[in-house]
Parts: sequence; C-alpha cells; structure tokens
Amino acid sequence: MSVRLKQGRGQEWAMTVVVAALIVLLSILPMLRLIQEIFAPGGTLSTAAISAGLTNATTWVATGNTLVVGFFGTALAVILGTSVALLVTLTDVRGRSAFVLCYVMPLMIAPQVTALAWLQLFGPASPLLKILGIAPPLGSRNPLYSPEGIILLLGVQYGPLVFLLVRAGLRKLPRELVEAARASGAGWFTVLRTIVLPLMTPSVVAAAALAFVSCVGNFGIPAFLGIPANYLVLPTLIYQRLAGGGPAVLGDAAFLSVLIGLIAMAGILAQEMMSRRRDYRISSTSLAAEPYELGKWRVPVQVVMWCLIVLILVLPLFGLLLSSLVPGYGIPLTAATATLDNYRFVLFEYGAARRAFLNSFALSLSAAAFAVLVAIPVAYLVAWSGKKWVKYLNLAVELPYALPGVVLAIASLLMFLKPIPFTGIQIYNTVWIILYAYLARFLVLALRPTISGYHQIDRALEEAARVAGASLFTRMRTIIFPLVAPAALAGGLLIFMTALSELTVSALLWSSGSETIGVLMFSFEQGGDSNYASAISAITVAITFVLMLLANLLAAHLPSGVLPWRD
Repeated sequence: MSVRLKQGRGQEWAMTVVVAALIVLLSILPMLRLIQEIFAPGGTLSTAAISAGLTNATTWVATGNTLVVGFFGTALAVILGTSVALLVTLTDVRGRSAFVLCYVMPLMIAPQVTALAWLQLFGPASPLLKILGIAPPLGSRNPLYSPEGIILLLGVQYGPLVFLLVRAGLRKLPRELVEAARASGAGWFTVLRTIVLPLMTPSVVAAAALAFVSCVGNFGIPAFLGIPANYLVLPTLIYQRLAGGGPAVLGDAAFLSVLIGLIAMAGILAQEMMSRRRDYRISSTSLAAEPYELGKWRVPVQVVMWCLIVLILVLPLFGLLLSSLVPGYGIPLTAATATLDNYRFVLFEYGAARRAFLNSFALSLSAAAFAVLVAIPVAYLVAWSGKKWVKYLNLAVELPYALPGVVLAIASLLMFLKPIPFTGIQIYNTVWIILYAYLARFLVLALRPTISGYHQIDRALEEAARVAGASLFTRMRTIIFPLVAPAALAGGLLIFMTALSELTVSALLWSSGSETIGVLMFSFEQGGDSNYASAISAITVAITFVLMLLANLLAAHLPSGVLPWRD
C-alpha cells in the first residue's frame, strides 16, 4: 500500500510540474518578456522609445480616442445588457430561450464581422437600402465611419457580455427580500431601485470592467470603422506602426501595448475600488425570485425585445448576406444580378483564401484540442487539490485573456523575435507563433467550464478508486475524463468558434502564407472588395450558428452556465 501511495504522490507531483511548466510558458513568460523590454538595459523599449512615445502627439490622440470609445461603448453595453437581463430574468416574458440565443449570438460572432455587417447595411451601396429605395447616393459617407459608429457597435458587441454576468447575479437574488418588499406594498420600480439594483452592483460593476477591457482592446470594429475615418485608437495605431515598419518599430509598439495594458488595468482596479466601498454580501441563499407578471404590458415588452433582435442581429446579417450576392460595388440586387461568384471565388479560386480557411481551421482545432487536454489536469488541481498556491495558477491562466489581445500579440513577437534558445527553431513570421498566441489566450475558455464540471462531480468515485489502488493516471483515464469530458469539450467548442475568425492577435502576427480568415476579411475590406469580405463573413456566421446548435445537443450533459446562450 505504501508503494502505491508513493507512486500516486509521484504521479500527482509529475502532473503538477508539467502543468505548471505549461502555464509558465503560455502565460508568465510572454508577460515577463514584455516587462523586460521596459526595465532591461538595451531592450527594444529603450528610454528613447519611451520618450518618443510620450512626446508623439499621435500617441495621445489615439489614447484619448481609446478612452472615449472605451468609456461610452462600455456605458452603452451596460445599459443594454443590464436592461435585457432584468427583463429576461425577473419577468414572465415568453420565448426566453430563443431570445437569449439570438441576443448572445453577436458575442459569438467576430467583431469585424459585426462591423462589416453594419457597414453593408447602412452604406450607400447597401443592397437592402437599394431594394427599399432609400439608399443614399453612391459616394456618400457611411455614417458608421465615426466615433459614434464605433461606440454603437462596441455597445452592441459587448452588451451580451454584460447580460450574461448580470443575469448570473440576478439568479442569486434573495427571493424573500423581494417578496417582503412587495408584500409591504412596494411597487415593482421601488423594489428594483431599492433592492435589486443595489444588490446587483457587484455584478454590474464587474461586467462594466470586463466590457471596458474588451472595448479598449478591440481591434476589429475600430479597424473597419475608424481607419477609413482616420480615427485611430491604440490597437489600430499599433497595427499601422507594425505594418509600416516591421520589427524595427517593435519598441514603439511595445510602448503602446503597455499603455493599453495600463488603461485596462486601471479599469479593473476601478472596479475593485467601487466594489469595496460597500458590503454587498447576502446572509442567506434561497430560490430565485418569482417572475414579475407584466400583465397587459407583456406583449408590448416582447415586441420591443424582438425588435431589438431584428435591429442588432437580423437586419445586419441580412444586409451582409445580400451584399455577398451582388457581383460588384453599388450594383442593385435583382433576380438577374444575384450571383454566387463571390463564394466560388473565395472558396475555390483564390489561393490565399483557401490557405486562410485551412490555416484558421487548423489553428482553431489545434487550440481547442490542446485546451481540452490541458484543462482537465489543470482543473483537477484548481478544483480538488486544496493547495493555496493553486489559485495563482488559475490567475496565471486567465491573464492572457484578461488583458487586451494586442498586449499578448506584442509580447509574443518580442518573445520569438529570435530563435528559441538551445534549439535554433525560428517561429517568428510563421503560423506557429499564431498558434502559440491562441493557446495562451483561449486556454481559459476551456478551463472555466471544466472547473464547473469538477465541482458537480461526486468525488467519492475518485476516492474509492484511489483506495482500491488505482494510480492517478488510471483514475484520470477511467473515471475523471469521462465525467468532465462534456464540459471540457463544450469549452473546446467555444474556443473553436472564437478562434475561427479571430483578428486582434492574428492581425499583428500573420505573415505571407500564414493568413487567417480574419486577416483575409480585413484585407478584402481594406482593398475595396467588400463583396468578397461579405461572402467570407457569411460563411463564418453560418459555421458559428451551426456549431451553437450542435452544442445544444450536449446541453443535457453540461453544468449550468457552460453554454452562455442556454437560458
């Protein structure tokens, strides 16, 4: 028995060492490499580079623009997401599941696809506006090429993110407090103002902080809407500097990425300070609050809610689809002009497009498979080990995802600018550096649901196998993996959908031969071939929607909350 016990401890120690080494490689080393450029003598981010960055007027203009779109985009996302969460969670509206699926879908779609869909809907060449006879003259300025357009789409993109976090908090709302207030004669708006919203402050503030970080680090929407209007934010400024100067301007890019990271961290610290100003703890838990009966207002509220879905999802995607069917810019869509040539070109004729699809599928599938395999042992340590240092391991995994993707991209460039020590292997300017960044950034998407899966497993099965002498690897293979696999696979599916048309990281890391779908879409739009970009976007949206529907087949075997669109 003592020999088996020693073997079990040895296996657990070996798994811990391997897991810790992976996390250090993916999460800690890139950040340390970026920090090294700040403090190390002779680093690319020298005193001269910092001085040049601080005295460059463009830097401060882009910083101001980043704060503007970040703040107002977050405000709009909080208003939309919180309002929808209150209606869906606390009232008796019908069709809740279908509505949640549709409302969350913009979050599953890449930001550049959202931007392109809205551009094709409201632009002067919009096939839909031409059909309706209300299209502005060709050559007119698209109203979305503006700071207001960027703010609007950031609010639409991250409103569902706020919705998910606030809804999770509302589900823990103490039923007895609400019922006591209503029994005392308080109206619904009084209950909302005096009980619900104060108790939801931590959830709303946390959602606002996450939305702010997402807004300031977003590249796709400001790139599609801001670059044509010469309205630069820090991520698009970094892209332009790297595109024009290559490795020679890495010092400048590193400085700008650190600036983005500081802005994001300031948002997170502000959230922490606001949350500590009052005590929001609830002394007891209970059933969810009884839904408020809307009565005669239920139908009008439902009509407004579905009108919101039509506005933010149906119309933009319909406009995108119509744009992908016209043969050229400004040509009206009719039965005679409708064509599938755009799809044939991007799928079968254009070599770079085929390569981009293959690269994106391979990168997404590899990142998802790796994350599933790694998440199971990492989640085992986080959920069941009980060691104090494990929480830092969890925080390290979340770091690359919590910070803007631009920061990770620059850190990866700095880390692999030279060949890997002791091997001579060079992955800079190859598809492998993109894969590395995907592995680091998206691992947490598989880890979170896997941890939830562990928390819902009765550990008695694993402990019984341990007593019977089964080694750790045997228990992982025969007991643990089959039980947590559905949750881990759901996380892997989320990674595949997220990485398939990702742009923020790949826009800074791609090179000739390593194009991705997001990069190709951006290149087409920047080159004026919006019909080809629309065709690629329509394909990715269709793939995303099909994968969401397939994921629902796993829903019965998943912990609650793993699939964000499931009510």
